[in-house]
Amino acid sequence: MAEHSSDNHAHGMEEHTSTYEGFIKGSVALSLICGFVLVALCSFAFAHTLNVFTGFAGLIVGIIVVLIDARTGGKWLLSLGALVLFGLITAVNVS
Repeated sequence: MAEHSSDNHAHGMEEHTSTYEGFIKGSVALSLICGFVLVALCSFAFAHTLNVFTGFAGLIVGIIVVLIDARTGGKWLLSLGALVLFGLITAVNVS
């Protein structure tokens, strides 16, 4: 039979909390990367000048910025700012 003690329960909750925080961090990072991919696809399809360069440059810079934010454990402000800037650059290039 399994033994149940209060010490074992507290240790399990710490592992559960760290797993949950890692899952949330990964979900946010994946969502931001999907945003960069969508903006890059719009740049590839609709931009008038330098569409391939702009799309790939924004995608590579975006992934690097998301990885930096994931490593620092911040509030994802750098990634969100880069995504908005990339979207604005793409929007200006499409018009």
